[in-house]
Amino acid sequence: MSSSKEYVEYILEQLSDAGEVSSRAMMGEYVIYFRDKVIGGVYDDRFLVKPTVSAKAMLSHAEYQLPYQGAKEMLLVDAIEDRALMAELLQAMYPELPARKPRTSKKKA
Repeated sequence: MSSSKEYVEYILEQLSDAGEVSSRAMMGEYVIYFRDKVIGGVYDDRFLVKPTVSAKAMLSHAEYQLPYQGAKEMLLVDAIEDRALMAELLQAMYPELPARKPRTSKKKA
């Protein structure tokens, strides 16, 4: 099952108080970025975030779920309607996330 564009737009709106939030479609699902770092994604209309130290502390009762078969577990965010908490969560997670890897260009022989 793929995620709906409407749900992704809702998630982006709920996260918008944090600042620079965007998404990228990937195989029917969506990766969510905060200031060019991957914070999580929308998988089967579920908003999941990386289990950073801050995310685990702030979402202490969150359930771990697999975004897709073979992936690492992530935290299910069920408090998406709390915009203040979502902004605080993204701000807290940001320093713990790795920088986005630069795209490599394919060279022609």
